[in-house]
Parts: sequence; structure tokens; C-alpha cells
Amino acid sequence: MVTVMSELVTHLNAETFEKTVLGSEIPVLVDFWASWCGPCRALAPIIEELAADYEGKALVCKLDVDAEGELAERYEVTGIPTVVIFGGGQEAARIVGLQGKEAFSQELDSLLGE
Repeated sequence: MVTVMSELVTHLNAETFEKTVLGSEIPVLVDFWASWCGPCRALAPIIEELAADYEGKALVCKLDVDAEGELAERYEVTGIPTVVIFGGGQEAARIVGLQGKEAFSQELDSLLGE
């Protein structure tokens, strides 16, 4: 089951970010992370759960800050994990640090009007 959930998380890079995130009609959650970051690894299962919970209603994505430093800098990500939630191509919410699933669900539900 974990494999199926992992396939629901979109891995972004500089080439796919604009179309996937800024051009999306539905809310997009972007997890700015790095493989060496312990809290980022602890957040990964929550990100996968969110991807399954919001399938078809919101996109759930990950962006490796080591591979895509320019994007991390553009969005002023100074600590990780940082989760930025976009609505209509604009930043709607930002959650820095390891949080529980409810914090992310609340922000997504707010954007979805639920």
C-alpha cells in the first residue's frame, strides 16, 4: 500500500514546477525537503497520506531543496521541512517544521471550502 501512496506524490523540478504548481486549477501542497533532513523523513509518511486523502481534490508534491536550490531560494525557504500550499498559483499558507497531519489538512480544507 505504501508504494501506491508514493505514486500519488509528484516530485517536482525546475522544469515542472511552474506548470504543475502555478498553473494548477486545484490547490497544491509542496513539501520542500532534503534526504539528509531527519524531520523531513519523519514528515514523508504524512505527505503520502495527504496525497491519498486529497487525490483528485489537491496535488501533493515534493521538491528536493538540494537539487532545486534556486526554487527554494525564490520561495524563501530558509528551514526544512517547509510546506507551502498554493491556491490559484499564489502562496496561500506556509507551515515550517514537522507538524501533524491535521495542520496540513486544515489549510487544504480551508482552500477547498470544506
